[in-house]
Amino acid sequence: MPAQLWGSTQKAPVERILIVDDEEAIREIVYSMLTIEGYKCRQAASGVEALAVLNSGEQFELMLSDLMMAELDGIGLLEASKEKYPDMPVVMVTAVHDISVALAAIRNGAYDYLLKPFEREQLLATVRRALENRRLRMENRAYQTELESKVTARTEELRQANIQLLRAMGELERSYDITLEALGDALDLKDAETEGHSKRVTAFTIAMARAMNLPQEKIRIIARGAFLHDVGKMAIPDAILRKPGALTPDEVAIMREHCYRGYQMLRKIPFLAEAAEIVYAHQECFDGSGYPRGLKGEEIPLGARIFAIADTLDAITSDRPYRAAQTFTAAREEILRWSGRQFDPEVVKVFLTVPESIWQDLRKEINSQVYRFTYSQKSQRVEARV
Repeated sequence: MPAQLWGSTQKAPVERILIVDDEEAIREIVYSMLTIEGYKCRQAASGVEALAVLNSGEQFELMLSDLMMAELDGIGLLEASKEKYPDMPVVMVTAVHDISVALAAIRNGAYDYLLKPFEREQLLATVRRALENRRLRMENRAYQTELESKVTARTEELRQANIQLLRAMGELERSYDITLEALGDALDLKDAETEGHSKRVTAFTIAMARAMNLPQEKIRIIARGAFLHDVGKMAIPDAILRKPGALTPDEVAIMREHCYRGYQMLRKIPFLAEAAEIVYAHQECFDGSGYPRGLKGEEIPLGARIFAIADTLDAITSDRPYRAAQTFTAAREEILRWSGRQFDPEVVKVFLTVPESIWQDLRKEINSQVYRFTYSQKSQRVEARV
């Protein structure tokens, strides 16, 4: 790199990127685009050379790798690098305009892919997302060592307080702000839903759990699962998550992995382990027609059965690009119609005992709050596709 690019007063970049491509012209173009943006880059002319660089101990925050290369192709390099550097995201760059090839790379652990030729802004946007995703994952890992003691203390504060529903939600948010903000921010980067959706669904879920006279500790677990139900979408590639058109069968399969991905993220955090089971099962149906495991009846965690009704209630009573919000009366009728199929009949009975005014008041209260967990980006609705 020319020395004049780094003046004595210019701060050295933090992010280091390894560019791997057997075409020198492409390497130079990508190198130029990224160094101008302040990234520190190194080039490798083959997968073998890139692997040698990585094995030398040099650290990189991101690798951009061509897919089709002699000797060691992009998939082989990806697999070899993941063993030693599991936290380094890899973006595959390919001229093969075949979605199955790109999806195969993603299944093997790639963060995302770029199709040649690409625009400068496409490259920079993908690089930024990959680096931000890595940063959040590293922060989450650091949090885990100290979360348990902090959360235990704060949970005890909640246990001692006999507070009303919405105050309980506020205390819950304050108690777990470190974890939920980190996980929430990670999800927002991937797929921002309708503003306030997670809070409303959590409020509706808690209201039904209270109507069922569940223990306060159980309600707290269910609330966590409701709030974090879609966190697994942070692991879904943007190319699929933000795709404006219909998804292919392969893409649908990858999209449906968000339940399991969310479960994997949360189950290793002690105070979220039980909530992770709700996240895993939040797309299951009472009659066994849901996914990812086709659970049926009481095989589905109670929290997930409660959440399913709360999620549908919010979906029907919220504005969508293709229709205006419907009334709570219409939502009650629709949920009753699907009782025994999508929803647990016993939970539906409890839901129907709650006056409509409660749901209306909860929605107004949540929508009037100044959210601590704000969505910074908007994306197109995805859940209807799966």
